[in-house]
Amino acid sequence: MDAEIPSTIPAALRRAVARWPNEVAVVEAGRRVTWTELADRATAVARALIGSGVSPGDRVGLWAPNSTEWIVASMGVYAAGAILAPVNTRFTGAEGAQALRTAGARTLITVTDFLDTDYVQALAVDPELLGSLDVVIMSGEPGKHIGWGEFLARGAGVDHTDAERNLTADDPSDVIFTSGTTGRPKGALLTHGASTRTYTAWSDAVGLRHGDRYLVVYPFFHCAGLKSAVLACVLRGATLVPCPVFAVDTVMRLVQEECVTMLPGPPALYQSLLNADLSGYDRSSLRLAVTGAAAVPVELVRRMRDELGFGSVVTAYGLTETHGTVTACRYDDPIEVIANTSGRPIPGMEVRIVDRDGTDIGPGEPGEVLARGFAVMRGYYGDPEATAAAIDADGWLRTGDIGVLDAAGNLRITDRIKDMFIVGGFNAYPAEIENTMLGHPGIAAVAVVGAPDERLGEVGYAFVVPRVGVAVSPDEVLGWCRGRMANYKVPRYAEVVDALPLNRTGKVEKIRLRARAAAAVEKP
Repeated sequence: MDAEIPSTIPAALRRAVARWPNEVAVVEAGRRVTWTELADRATAVARALIGSGVSPGDRVGLWAPNSTEWIVASMGVYAAGAILAPVNTRFTGAEGAQALRTAGARTLITVTDFLDTDYVQALAVDPELLGSLDVVIMSGEPGKHIGWGEFLARGAGVDHTDAERNLTADDPSDVIFTSGTTGRPKGALLTHGASTRTYTAWSDAVGLRHGDRYLVVYPFFHCAGLKSAVLACVLRGATLVPCPVFAVDTVMRLVQEECVTMLPGPPALYQSLLNADLSGYDRSSLRLAVTGAAAVPVELVRRMRDELGFGSVVTAYGLTETHGTVTACRYDDPIEVIANTSGRPIPGMEVRIVDRDGTDIGPGEPGEVLARGFAVMRGYYGDPEATAAAIDADGWLRTGDIGVLDAAGNLRITDRIKDMFIVGGFNAYPAEIENTMLGHPGIAAVAVVGAPDERLGEVGYAFVVPRVGVAVSPDEVLGWCRGRMANYKVPRYAEVVDALPLNRTGKVEKIRLRARAAAAVEKP
């Protein structure tokens, strides 16, 4: 690894302390934490974890909203030599339990007071799992579990330096959850060295600088928040400004009060800002926007520059399986490149476009995107079969996305083989939603597709076939879904049909359903 790039995430934090000891690392609700303070608090967490019996390589779950404490806890997990397994804050108890089981976590750091949500109570749906976990309450009432002060006291007299010192670039750092076409969560096993190398390259490409003030709306439980925000700021010496829940007024107040320079997000975030009255807010500090996760119209990029005041707007593409990044535009690329493509591979990554037979396709022709290089995950944790299906013997990762390369090597994503659709920046997987909906006593068959939505980009549209002799209504079905899955997965629309369109092999013809859903949504 390049000598200029820290080999591990704890090494990156130590370098930040050496370079900028008294500069502000995180600002939240008026509280300012320096790099030295952040590292000291992370060390206390590392010692407490080791004092709790956590060993190098153990998985530690973290289920909580964006906060300074989340950053401290994650850095403490890394410094203890353990593997971080963050859980989506929108998951239901059953979904969270499945993710923790997949990771094989024995420790869980969580909260009981986020938006009236008690994650421990949510896990009561799986009493066996809950009983097996050492549950540490970072915020809120601990009940019968371990409070934060009591947890930190476990680290008294514990030395964590060997655990941190023995980490290498090849050691696993995270199990980040995604979903495949089976609908079961899969944990992508990421590593320290690939993380620091990816986000050094990413920071170079997008133009993140030392001294930037970075407003983080993306959740920390995903690569977009954990890697391209938290880690990138550690590497660059930029100040993190966490935002636990997106709201236009909250974001703009923070932009004004904290002189935010960097504001990444999905296209829906910027569309929400552009559709709001921002006349009362000072936006003069805004310099850099990084977006992706959906097609980005040229007009949106122009409006972001002209109306929101961003000097640079950059687009990128990646997957959880590639530490979140494969390609990125450069901050000085022409507007047409930024709006119409996701840029070129970062150094050390390769991209190919192939047809169904795996034969390379020339520039301008659509095919499946394959990616290879240092950023490709180690594999799906505990799932060698899924790993073998995703990564071939030569190291090429099948992304499941359809894309086109131009003559300059810029990638444009045109479709999604896996039928995934993106709701306000969150990946929604039809198979997972359909599997849950089939648990409804009145549903015989269901197909979910993405339908266009002006604010969120896409939303779910469910075609439901009722069981014989059972009457179901769209409103009842959608209400049933709301109690059983994260809100971004819940279809916005449901339509009761007699049958689903099938092709000759018995597969649902979702292309027809997408067209039907789009037509239905666009009706006045």
